[in-house]
Amino acid sequence: MVRTGTLRQSELRQALKPSRAALLGVGLFSGVLNILTLTGSVFMLQVYDRVIPSRSVPTLVGLALLVAGLFLMQGLLDLIRSRMLGRVAGLLHERLSNRVVGIALSLPLVRSDMDAQQPMRDLDQVRSFLSSGGPLALFDLPWLPFYLAICFLFHPLIGWTALGGALVLVTLMLLTELLSRRAAKETMQVAGTRHSLVEAGRRNAEVVSAMGMAPAVAAQWHEADQQFMTSQQRLADVSGGFGAMSKVLRMALQSAVLGVGALLVIWAEATGGVIIAASIISARALAPVELAIAHWKGFIAARQSWRRLGELLAAMPARGDPLPLRKPVSTLFVQGVSITPPGNPRLLVRDVTFQLKSGMGLGIVGPSGSGKSCLARALVGAWAPVRGKVRLDAAALDQWLPEMLGRHIGYLPQDVELFAGTVAQNIARFRQGDDPDLVIQAATLAGVHDLILSLPQGYETPIGERGTALSAGQRQRLGLARALYADPFLVVLDEPNSNLDADGEQGLIQALLSVRARGGIAVVVAHRPSVMAALDQALIMAGGEMKAFGAKDEVLRDKVRSMAAVSTMRTAVGGAA
Repeated sequence: MVRTGTLRQSELRQALKPSRAALLGVGLFSGVLNILTLTGSVFMLQVYDRVIPSRSVPTLVGLALLVAGLFLMQGLLDLIRSRMLGRVAGLLHERLSNRVVGIALSLPLVRSDMDAQQPMRDLDQVRSFLSSGGPLALFDLPWLPFYLAICFLFHPLIGWTALGGALVLVTLMLLTELLSRRAAKETMQVAGTRHSLVEAGRRNAEVVSAMGMAPAVAAQWHEADQQFMTSQQRLADVSGGFGAMSKVLRMALQSAVLGVGALLVIWAEATGGVIIAASIISARALAPVELAIAHWKGFIAARQSWRRLGELLAAMPARGDPLPLRKPVSTLFVQGVSITPPGNPRLLVRDVTFQLKSGMGLGIVGPSGSGKSCLARALVGAWAPVRGKVRLDAAALDQWLPEMLGRHIGYLPQDVELFAGTVAQNIARFRQGDDPDLVIQAATLAGVHDLILSLPQGYETPIGERGTALSAGQRQRLGLARALYADPFLVVLDEPNSNLDADGEQGLIQALLSVRARGGIAVVVAHRPSVMAALDQALIMAGGEMKAFGAKDEVLRDKVRSMAAVSTMRTAVGGAA
């Protein structure tokens, strides 16, 4: 646990480390500004105690010019420190954004119960808070004793009055923290639920519309929204209520200091200038506390975001740059692999072991829920095995950087996901600088070249988010072309013919044969037997376990014999009954 915290603090501090000088500069400017803030009170003190009694216009003019210069400097320094904080926020975002995006992209593969967009929202929340006036209040708070000391220098009674008001406001600030913490946590949780419902409805818009589920989904969202509004209102009531109280108390304190000052003048223990100056200084002393309370809601949200980011950075540390490995050319070795879904301890695949050599093609068959798709995800590195290793040419998949491993793997999942962009960009996996002919080569190999040319703009046709401009069969064939792009060594296809017609299936078979012919390895999760014609090996899965593996004809023949024996036994039992 200590080590996790150390890692978290280390990475976040490393991100802030280059901005230390800027933060020190903000602190220095804050010190100068807090001293310059005395300008108004000192001016009033001099006017009441010197200018008015002496009736000296030159003294008034001289003081006015000096004060104007000091106010100008004060405004300039305030502008500079605000911009410096904004730049610090921008640089922090720049340093962390790539890491956070990487975490967001891989989070569903590690924790399926977490919102993948939350890390980006957390980073935006931290950046937004750093750019606001909240941090400035935190920089000004340490100067509270300085102002109180000046009030005591005017007169102890004024000092004690200001100190009493400061203690009340600090107490309000602590109460704001205690009472808003639970509401803020609840608000974030409910906000995540509400967002998940909207995202799920968007992903399944066709099902929602076709089956008349919109009112039910809307009712679910409305219930979550009501909870969100209630918790947010509770948080706003706490911070807003204490903010209003702090403002009233500060104004009351300023009047109290005037009253105490007037009493001291009556007792001949202070001058009229002291009354005004003390009133201004006491109000200025408590201004950072009031400002901090006003920004407390943003501070809590930023603190929670910072904590979540730290936990994610610690849980998913950045990988170094391992030695680049050679392109795999010979074997795929699955070594005692057991698999659980992300964030779930239940084993879906247990102790699977087999080996394929270049030029081989494997068909994985078995009933639904037998672990075929889980195994396919492990073969391409999407899901990390909890036990065992998947190796390409003896190198475990986790020894590769994902972006380098991806160049040697082609993958077509059951649910084909395409991205907003052109047909060519999707086939090329959005890589920059590759030979454009590789796109045409992959499309031709997948048997989709002519289909693409028939589209309005050919390879430059925009397909919309998730490929909504295409039919299910077209998306599947484009996904196949993407899997075959740049001749990857290992090609894994999960039910690749589920949406294909006869011509599409024939093209798929030819593509698999071409993968094997060039020395690659093809693995296909198959429900329909037609695709098995392009393969020479078979693996039978049942209940998450490997029941048989070997030459296709032999394994499938044994399977047929086993099924026939079971059928005969059932018939015999039924007849005897």
